[in-house]
Amino acid sequence: MTSRDILFGKHGVDATIEAWYQLATWTMVCTAFPVFLALISGISAPYGRYSRAGWGFFINPRLAWMTQELPALFAFTYFILFFGRPGILEQPFSSRSVLAAAFCAHYSYRALAYPRMIRGGKPTPLSVWAMSLMFCVWNGFLQGWTFARHMPNDIPVWRPRIAAGLMLWLFGFVNVMRADSILTNLRKPGETCYKIPSGGMFEYVSAGNYTSEILEWTGFALAAGNLPAFAFAFFTFCNLAPRGHHHHLWYLGKFKDVYPKQRKAVMPYIW
Repeated sequence: MTSRDILFGKHGVDATIEAWYQLATWTMVCTAFPVFLALISGISAPYGRYSRAGWGFFINPRLAWMTQELPALFAFTYFILFFGRPGILEQPFSSRSVLAAAFCAHYSYRALAYPRMIRGGKPTPLSVWAMSLMFCVWNGFLQGWTFARHMPNDIPVWRPRIAAGLMLWLFGFVNVMRADSILTNLRKPGETCYKIPSGGMFEYVSAGNYTSEILEWTGFALAAGNLPAFAFAFFTFCNLAPRGHHHHLWYLGKFKDVYPKQRKAVMPYIW
């Protein structure tokens, strides 16, 4: 057995990372529904309109978004570059390459572009920032190792399932950015009152930003066709859908007589 076998072989670093990867995958699958139950029961993360004391000192919202989201991008690219099979750059139109670019596009936007859009905004409690940071590291590792070691590099993007998933991802991603723009421009400079958002997905649901992100990662999972991507999409739904439900109830209470009656919470025409 060579030194390379010891370092990267079955009983070396690869095997250890693979064991952690399997544990991380099933942990995300198994914890998603309990998170849904906890949030739908009324537990709300103390940020934004629900901000309250007792969750640690507060962090500037721009700094919080940048520092909690960047680790997902760093972890993802690290495992692809240093542990990945060759070919992801040589075959730019394989599903592996395009989906890797999609993942990086989302987190580049979230960490680098979105914080610059924030105007004012309530600060983020340390505990909420820490939980978001932990999830981004967890998911960056999970998706990065999947793309590095488990996804083939010779499957073209024009296969029906992959093409459909990528179109859904793109639809969701574009609407995430549109929803963020609508929300950040909802108030004029100096205004502090809450307003009813409109346009884009907000014409159909109260949580247009959350619905768009759920659609985005559902499309990603459909195109990727593997358990870690499904776990991410499932966890995203279980984390964001209950928040959207409570947003909807908040809007109905805040704007009793003027809130659009046809608008649902997170699933157009359904919920």
